[in-house]
Amino acid sequence: MPKVFPVESWDAFFELLCGGATVQVASEAVGVARQTGAIWWRRCGLMEPVIQLGRRGGLAGSVPAVVPGPPRPADRPHHRRPLSSEDRAVIAAGLRKRLSFAEIGALIGRDKSVVCREAARNRGQDGSYFGAVAHRAAHERRRRPKPFKLVGNPRLCARIEAWMDQGWSPKLIAAVLRADESRATMGRVSHETIYQALYVQARGELRKDLYRQLSLKRPQRVARNKPDGRGVRYQEALKISDRPAEVADRAVPGHWEGDLIVGTENRTAIGTLVERQTRFTILLHLPGRHDADSVATAMIREMRQLPEHLRRSLTWDRGVELAGYQQIQLELAMPVYFCNPHSPWQRGTNENTNRLLRFWFEKGSNLSVHSAADLRRVAATLNARPRPTLDLKTPAQALNELLAHHRAA
Repeated sequence: MPKVFPVESWDAFFELLCGGATVQVASEAVGVARQTGAIWWRRCGLMEPVIQLGRRGGLAGSVPAVVPGPPRPADRPHHRRPLSSEDRAVIAAGLRKRLSFAEIGALIGRDKSVVCREAARNRGQDGSYFGAVAHRAAHERRRRPKPFKLVGNPRLCARIEAWMDQGWSPKLIAAVLRADESRATMGRVSHETIYQALYVQARGELRKDLYRQLSLKRPQRVARNKPDGRGVRYQEALKISDRPAEVADRAVPGHWEGDLIVGTENRTAIGTLVERQTRFTILLHLPGRHDADSVATAMIREMRQLPEHLRRSLTWDRGVELAGYQQIQLELAMPVYFCNPHSPWQRGTNENTNRLLRFWFEKGSNLSVHSAADLRRVAATLNARPRPTLDLKTPAQALNELLAHHRAA
């Protein structure tokens, strides 16, 4: 029958090991064989790969002792203090006695959520919790500077590159990774980390040319407050301030935003329509001219395929290409509202969609080379992309749910 060692022996072993002792020294001190000590360490498994255990040496340095500072003045605001080694020892004892998180928190003067996070973060692979090991792991995580997350992680880099090659933005990639790898911290990365890998020297683990897959294709960051001089005067009766409240809060589907993306010297263009609630996108094929008659004809042709309850309103920029708005209103029984001058942000959903579409339709390119089948393929690809604003559902899924709900009603 295998020998059972008391919990005190385990605690003493881990305290010695985390203090810098080797496995052999710590094992001898608590009266166990070196092989037993090594098995204990592997069973805990919390510190790997943060701290590598050498064959001959102990851990790479001990946790520095906490030097108490001067007392906090009464008028100074209270700042959250980190858990001490004594707090973690109490947590370990409380968990062994099967106390609740609230009861343990009361013992150390902290909220139960602090104890819950600490236990989840610093448990070993076998579910055990030892105060000395948890304190050492927390100390190692606080070390600065931290290594760049993409360095030495080729699998994560490959996933990011593959998604960016499909036109995904760094922000979307970060959201999808956060959803897919919710329990694996090393599988998550923020969008800022991706941008730094693209733009900051000595941080690049991604392809050097990957910035070309961004919507703006800039090789370096630029200030966001530069004026672009855009804006066209356009006097219309229906203004954006006339829209009903249901349009602004996206409570009711069927409200659309639209605009043109233009090519070389504004000679070629593609019309874009986006439904505000589902972000579903329709592209208008304008192979020849993109004057008012051509835009109106293409829009009526495409939007006639939608059911009436998905044609409630359209919001457009003040461009002369929609001078035929009266025909659109008459044919589709749908009011058309116009943004204020120099206010493209008032149709922000469409602006964001146009930015995504630039992955396929680059600025300064000849857009007339794209056929109607090409536009349908691009729209289907974009509508099949998960969106953070839809809780990572796709626009196609969101639209299908609306149609199914309407048929059921």
